[in-house]
Amino acid sequence: MKFKVEDGPLEKQANDCLVVGIYENNHLTSAAKKLDDMSLGFITKIVKKGEIQGKYGQTLLLHHVPNVSNERVLLVGCGKKEAERNARDFRKIIFSSIKALHVAKVSTPLLALTELNVSKYDTAWKVKHIVETSFDALYQFTEYKSSKDSQHEIAQITLHLSQKKDMSSAKEAIHIALAIVKGVTLTKDLANTPSNICNPTYLAKKAKLLAKKYKSIKTTVLEERDMERLGMGAFLAVSKGSAEDAKLICLEYKGTSKKKAPIVLVGKGITFDTGGLSLKPADGMIGMKYDMCGAATVLGTLKTIAELKLPIHVVGILATAENMPSGTATRPEDIVTSMSGQTIEIMNTDAEGRLVLCDALTYAERYKPDVVIDIATLTGAVVIALGHHATGLVSNHQALADELVEAGIESHDRVWQMPLWEEYQEQLKSPFADMSNVGGRAAGVITAGCFLSRFAKKFHWAHLDVAGTAAMMFGNDRAATGRPVPLLTQFLLNRAEK
Repeated sequence: MKFKVEDGPLEKQANDCLVVGIYENNHLTSAAKKLDDMSLGFITKIVKKGEIQGKYGQTLLLHHVPNVSNERVLLVGCGKKEAERNARDFRKIIFSSIKALHVAKVSTPLLALTELNVSKYDTAWKVKHIVETSFDALYQFTEYKSSKDSQHEIAQITLHLSQKKDMSSAKEAIHIALAIVKGVTLTKDLANTPSNICNPTYLAKKAKLLAKKYKSIKTTVLEERDMERLGMGAFLAVSKGSAEDAKLICLEYKGTSKKKAPIVLVGKGITFDTGGLSLKPADGMIGMKYDMCGAATVLGTLKTIAELKLPIHVVGILATAENMPSGTATRPEDIVTSMSGQTIEIMNTDAEGRLVLCDALTYAERYKPDVVIDIATLTGAVVIALGHHATGLVSNHQALADELVEAGIESHDRVWQMPLWEEYQEQLKSPFADMSNVGGRAAGVITAGCFLSRFAKKFHWAHLDVAGTAAMMFGNDRAATGRPVPLLTQFLLNRAEK
């Protein structure tokens, strides 16, 4: 699907469908008013009949509007005229429009929707989010369906601009958005792939393919014997019960020849999580192929920045393993020694993500990082706390946390910061080791962050708990979202600008 921008008169654009917005209470947008004038009040007549009320995301497809050269016109509801539309409202308008165009088998639509006022945001922001939302609306994962229905494809979307001065920034916004879409799509595809295929070896192959495609990326893979030499006892405790070997996959992106301390992204890559000997119930295992979304996010983000050729230095570390029960599996109350030398009493083998991450965080020290951000589907507690709208954030550096919050707002891939108070560390006490790997049910998101913070004392660090945002689980509707690739990309774009 291609995108282009035009700023000429609406009536001179040759497209098979024109998309214009209408407001509630029979009010028209500027583009709809122009069509109404051309059609001698036809749009007003339709709206006054009540066939569409103008509520956010409502659509109505019209055929052969009088005096309009476009064969079809799609009306889309944009809420109240005087409303302060936010990012969510705007994306809902676009999502509904693209879905309606897809159903109607439109091939080359023209969208006159950048004229809508969205609180605090300019035309370039709107163009960027139109592109991202369009691909999101049309994404399907059909790799393992035996019969693939022939799906209609929208060939090209033209975006109409009200002002010619926005042309350059709009084209740049399309360029950035298409790169983000590539990263998001890779992340979704990896996450949606079943665990009998997507295992640590599979992720290592994908990481090597990225390095093969982009000269700016170098990939190395540490095997279990390498991790044993490094003393990664916490990491290896997770994979002991599995026939699949764990792998620590490291990707280094250099977009500049200048020597800069890298930004390190660490992704949890548990390719399937049974809970180990602390076995999950059967229903609790549905969706556990998504326990590697952190690792998939790192790969997707690196693909995006390689596409954009950002002049920054980024390291991606994927901590990949499979958590299975067997005669060789780690037991509750086993004590292991992490790469940092700190000992951990494993009270719950289903709190395995923090065990692979803690050694990966210690490994990150060798890069002398500027900042480290880990991404993990770490706790069910974050879903209870924040639902599926915001990613949980814990950080030992407020300036870094503020950057991520701001990037989340701009990308509409939002985070919510949790405290990292010393009082919560008390819950991790163990009578036999330096710490326990769990802190009880209370404040589960925070105590998980507290655990990781003990391995992040040598750098500025942030933890993103994406258990509620990386994948949606509603009955048969299971799907990866690609989050937080947009958040991390925006964060890195902001860093590159500085």
